[in-house]
Amino acid sequence: MRIGLIGTGRIGTFHATALDRHREVGSLIVTDADPARAQELADRLGATAAPSVDEIFTWGVDAVVITAATSAHAELIGRAARSGLPVFCEKPIALDLPGTLAALAEVEAAGTVLQLGFQRRFDSGYTAAREAVRSGRLGRLHTVRAMTSDQSPPPAAYLPLSGGLYRDCLVHDFDMLRWVTGHEVVEVYAMGSDAGPAMFREARDIDTAAAVLTLDDGTLATATATRMNGAGYDVRMELAGDLDQIGVGLDDRTPIASTEPAGPPPADKPWTGFLERFGPAYEAELAAFVEVVRGERANPCDGREALHALRIAEACELSRLERRPVRLAEIPAGRD
Repeated sequence: MRIGLIGTGRIGTFHATALDRHREVGSLIVTDADPARAQELADRLGATAAPSVDEIFTWGVDAVVITAATSAHAELIGRAARSGLPVFCEKPIALDLPGTLAALAEVEAAGTVLQLGFQRRFDSGYTAAREAVRSGRLGRLHTVRAMTSDQSPPPAAYLPLSGGLYRDCLVHDFDMLRWVTGHEVVEVYAMGSDAGPAMFREARDIDTAAAVLTLDDGTLATATATRMNGAGYDVRMELAGDLDQIGVGLDDRTPIASTEPAGPPPADKPWTGFLERFGPAYEAELAAFVEVVRGERANPCDGREALHALRIAEACELSRLERRPVRLAEIPAGRD
């Protein structure tokens, strides 16, 4: 199999390395807006560096992996669809609903495959939680608590391009709420704080967020996020039912200390970032994409799944700005 990868930054380099190791990937072509960066990666992996994106679509690849800047995702997805090529794309499809819906329309019109990079669907902890909920082990689910906390904020230049904390960060938690529980969010009430560094206010973003979400069966969920968790990178989910309660993300690297005398000691080596915490999940989602391209499995996360998570993020942003509950029915869904 011959795969073209567009974008050789941090996540692109990680994906290229994983693909290079995959037994079904015979050759890899990489390209980047910075040709020197693409060439350096190609030299390191024994891959081929393409001078521009154009060659990805003219050199006869079997599939495309998009890890370029977010602003380029929708255009590249559309180009791949028109070329009849299956695509793996890091989230998001686009930073707004119109761009997302337009790209999905192109994929659906072409009848091609679009797999989105929600890597938590391949994490062993979240997978086990899904199985516990679906098996009935927890009984009637009544409360879900989800959180994503970055150890340190991204560069200031990234913030205006990120889409904001709900779309860039909590969108993963929104996807997990749906995927783990099997239920849809019907209403949200969200708040945010920009009390941290001035760069968040300058970008009209927030550094900390909290949302209450109501699921279609009445289950209540909370989702919180921050860019400023100095103790370490902390991603967790707790699910409580009338029979049992479980947690995802609790291990000897969870960056939290107990104040109880008999509590566990602080993590010796707390998680520092998403690539470290979810490395195996990232590799698994790329392996799944190879299987999808080969026709060996169904798409585990198509574009419509990403649209659902984005609509929840959009509802949270509207709720924060207007300081009111927002029904998901208020957010356009396109063709379902």
